[in-house]
Amino acid sequence: MIQDIFPKQLNNSFQPSLQPYADSIVLVYKNDSFLVKLESSESQIKFPKVKDFRNNLNLTYLFSIDNEDFFLSTDALEPNNIIFSDGYSFYDIVKLRNSTLSPKYYVFAIFTAIQLARWYENTKFCGKCGTPNEYSKTERARVCPVCSNTIYPRINPAVIVGVTNGEKLLLTKYRKGFAHNALVAGFTEIGETVEETVIREVQEETGLKVKNLRYYKSQPWGVASDILLGFFCDVDGDDTITMDESELKYAQWVPRNEIELQPQDYSLTNEMMKIFKEGLI
Repeated sequence: MIQDIFPKQLNNSFQPSLQPYADSIVLVYKNDSFLVKLESSESQIKFPKVKDFRNNLNLTYLFSIDNEDFFLSTDALEPNNIIFSDGYSFYDIVKLRNSTLSPKYYVFAIFTAIQLARWYENTKFCGKCGTPNEYSKTERARVCPVCSNTIYPRINPAVIVGVTNGEKLLLTKYRKGFAHNALVAGFTEIGETVEETVIREVQEETGLKVKNLRYYKSQPWGVASDILLGFFCDVDGDDTITMDESELKYAQWVPRNEIELQPQDYSLTNEMMKIFKEGLI
């Protein structure tokens, strides 16, 4: 999965006093895009560093991966403030999500950074009184200096569900957006446990009832500010699929050996399909 970067390790502790140095990585964010350079037939990703910029940037420390520190810039930069001559360009998150890039931990950095970049961009003002927010000095939060309203980065709980029927797995495809095979998925609603989310989402999307829920694994998915919770479960009774055509364009029981995996190994969904295909569950 995208966060499997061992032996490298993410350190996302809040360190407001950490100052950038010449070789600190700068993630320049603009309109859901990051400034990067794709090398070696567009498979190797490279980020600009502080020393690559002619002007002083407003930088916010995000996190570190091993000894590399990542800072965010949301400056409205003019082209002459950035060294474009050596191949740096803005690439949107969809392009980066759908490409097989290395090193993998840089892709994970982008997935994590976009969650924070969007949060910083969307929380400039207090949602209660409209006052410009300030940075908290003690934690990763925005604080209103007038009414003290405190805002933390948003994390949305959601489930990924592998529904099994003997030697078959229920595969789906979304009507819009991502084109490859997927599993039943959905967000947890107010007042609902994640187990209840599993049962509801399967029934809403496919008309099936399920039993024997088994938690598998979780995954941070910064592209949508999600924490994904993976479950396997068994179909309960009638296995006739009644597909929600407003959300899905495909929903079928697929034998293990016929499962077609996603082109990248980034997602929890793909890992769950893979272990079922290989008979590991």
